[in-house]
Amino acid sequence: MHPSLLLVLLFFPSLQGPGWFRWDRQWLVVNQRGRAYTQRVEPKLALVEVNLPAEAFSEGWEPTKTSYLEIKAPGMDLLKISLCKPPKVSDGVSVWEWSGSALDEGDEASKWFTNYLGKPSRMVRFNAASETRPVNPVYAQGYSIMFSDMFPFMLASQGSLDELNKLLKEPVPMNRFRPNILVDGCEPFSEDLWTEIKISQFSFQGVRLCSRCKVPTINQDTAIAGPEPNETLMKNRSGKVLRPDKKQQGEIYFGQNMVCKESLTEGKAKLVKVGDPIFVLQKVSTAAEAVA
Repeated sequence: MHPSLLLVLLFFPSLQGPGWFRWDRQWLVVNQRGRAYTQRVEPKLALVEVNLPAEAFSEGWEPTKTSYLEIKAPGMDLLKISLCKPPKVSDGVSVWEWSGSALDEGDEASKWFTNYLGKPSRMVRFNAASETRPVNPVYAQGYSIMFSDMFPFMLASQGSLDELNKLLKEPVPMNRFRPNILVDGCEPFSEDLWTEIKISQFSFQGVRLCSRCKVPTINQDTAIAGPEPNETLMKNRSGKVLRPDKKQQGEIYFGQNMVCKESLTEGKAKLVKVGDPIFVLQKVSTAAEAVA
């Protein structure tokens, strides 16, 4: 075990539901057919900033009529979205393989994103009361997510980013990789090997190395894409390099996808905090042994 590892950044510190962070990947912008927009096709989304009230991260807190998610972007007025459950439902919402209904955040939000992206858009919220989006059971049986790509947690380490930046002409920040758990105090890329860790009273299972798409190439301050860091990752962190005897040789990897082993029930929220020690309970010997 490694109690010297510290949780240094946690974007949504309250765990809820069947094992995800509260407020994390709960909203989605969709086109007129209900299909998800992402930075892969709409890089301007990188410039959208959100802010939640500080009390939204407190244990047991529930929103009131004056609780808002604030959204801003260059050239746009401030958009305020009530954190209370909206009454309207949109059918035919889809992201990757999943489709279902979602809560519609209304015409004001629709107009805001339509004007910003220059094409018909709506903003929706995952409706956990009526919908379930299961994680691929090949990797994690019985777990579910909201609007994240594939898994509820993605962990990366500061050491891995520092090591990558030594190889780049221009260093990149961690927001290129968008983890919702960032740790420090470990050797570069040691998270590749972790199959079970413990933070506070929660056990997290490493279920798959995180393969990366084009989003890390998008500068989150300008929304402009370039070749890096993916070109360097292809030379040093591809399946061909890390897992020469396995499939998916052309994939590149940075970070570890995880699920929370405790199946949390409704009730008082549980917290993990920045500065919490992390204990590595189980690991494999090499990246070639890790699931990808």
